[in-house]
Order: sequence, then C-alpha cells, then structure tokens
Amino acid sequence: MGTSQSNVPSTPWVTALPSAAGCDLVTVPTRQGLEAVDILRRGAGDAVGPVLHDDGHGTLGFVVPPGTAAAWDVPGSVCTETDGRGLRLVPEPPAGGSDWLVPPGEADLATDPAVLRRALGEAARMIEAADSCQ
Repeated sequence: MGTSQSNVPSTPWVTALPSAAGCDLVTVPTRQGLEAVDILRRGAGDAVGPVLHDDGHGTLGFVVPPGTAAAWDVPGSVCTETDGRGLRLVPEPPAGGSDWLVPPGEADLATDPAVLRRALGEAARMIEAADSCQ
C-alpha cells in the first residue's frame, strides 16, 4: 500500500470498511481542507469529489482516482492507496466520528489530483498569510 509521508494522522476510514470502488484518499488537516474545498467550489463548482470529515483526527479526506498515491508529494498531506479497500462511496458515514462534508452523489466521482494539489497550495498560502497577520 503506497502512501506519501507527512505528519497528518492516518484515518480509520481507510481500513474500516470493505469497498468495491477503487480510489485513493488524500488526507489533510481540517483547516487546510476546508479552505481547499472553498477554493475548488469557487474555481469550478463541480471540481470537488466526495470529501470526508474525521472530527476525531481533525482531518478531511479527498477521494481521488486510483494511482494518485504513487506520485503524491504535497507537504502536510498523506495520500493513501486503498486498492478498492476501506472506503465505500455511499451516503452513510463510513466510521464513527466521521461524516461526509461533500457526500457521494452530490459530487464528481473523485477530485482531480492536479486541481486538488493547486487548491491545497493556495489554501496553505492563505492560512500562512492569515496567521502572520495576528
């Protein structure tokens, strides 16, 4: 199973449930993820795929196409290769303490990794600028 290393905690929903859908999962801290969702929605309203919020770990997980983990290198994030295991794209939350921020069926099948990479970079810059003003 491939992953990009980071200090972002792993999430229980990557291995919690069986699935028939192949996808990878990019996990980021909640604050950066929420900014990225806003950026994605402003740029191209339908550019965001399903997004999970894991309140217990303070993360958001973006569903991305399978194979993304092999080349994912965005600092502050982790991309987990699920090989179709561990994530069901159904409206019910996949694990306790988590919920869909952008549920399946209300979004694209997956977020384009290149678009997500740009949104996460922009979100990180916005957060850094906001924090430096305090």
